[in-house]
Amino acid sequence: MISIAAGQVTLSDRRTERRWSVRLQPYDIAAIPVTQEQYAQVTGERPSAATGDRLPVESVSWWDSVRFCNALSQREGLTPAYRLDGDQVDWNVDADGYRLPTEAEWEYACRAGTTGPRYGPLDEIAWYRGNSAERVHEVGGKQPNAWGLYDMLGNVWNWCWDVYDAEVYGSYRVLRGGGWFDEQWSCRASVRRRSHPTFTVDDVGFRVARSA
Repeated sequence: MISIAAGQVTLSDRRTERRWSVRLQPYDIAAIPVTQEQYAQVTGERPSAATGDRLPVESVSWWDSVRFCNALSQREGLTPAYRLDGDQVDWNVDADGYRLPTEAEWEYACRAGTTGPRYGPLDEIAWYRGNSAERVHEVGGKQPNAWGLYDMLGNVWNWCWDVYDAEVYGSYRVLRGGGWFDEQWSCRASVRRRSHPTFTVDDVGFRVARSA
């Protein structure tokens, strides 16, 4: 886990041309996406389409990610961040357990103080369609950003906590970062994607965060 200091980030949405600023409290975020090995250790399951302990877990839904966060918290004696009741989930913001990053936390961590579309040359920092041979790769194989975070762009999309746009898309949740099958324009710090919380595909995974 990497400790991130308090700060502020401005997010934008290309579809609506909206921009908004978010002030952030200190938080921790994982240096790498959750791997298949870690996911199996915590859940006993291996849902991914590709196979390899050091590959990021993929083919996991937003709900799978939330349940993993609670299971990992319980495994480490922490208070789970989420209260689950059927198809409802509440975030206990006072809990010390693992959770998904908010999309503001994700983008702030991804940028690591930079202001451009990426924190480095794309081929050096990310697996995307142009260099991935159209397959997922082991975590940590590309250069990290200035704060020591790997694979923030490319390899697998990251589920975030946030609802994308409740009025238009209902319960759809935010995805960030781009994946191994995406063109370069999708692998940018500001790109937002959305999907239903039950959706799974072989280029979507997640990383965990904790409130400081």
